[in-house]
Amino acid sequence: MSVLEELDRVVEERLRTMPEGSYTAHLASRGLGYVARKLGEEAVETIVAALSEDGDRLAEEAADLLYTLTVLMRVRGMSIVDALEVLRGRMG
Repeated sequence: MSVLEELDRVVEERLRTMPEGSYTAHLASRGLGYVARKLGEEAVETIVAALSEDGDRLAEEAADLLYTLTVLMRVRGMSIVDALEVLRGRMG
């Protein structure tokens, strides 16, 4: 199982159980619009990190972007695996 698939599984479980103190549950409870805006914020932070002179935070910001995208996909009833399948199809 890839790291993204494992992340997707954890996000799906947290959205199903909505445990207290879970950031995933908190994001989802704010609604689709909030999660979408958060994804936009993470995208901007990723761009800023990529353009900074040292680029030290790029990997961290990219991880935040992938996590938030995974939450958004699950909130919309999809899986990050769905996006991975599209990518696989484009590569073949």
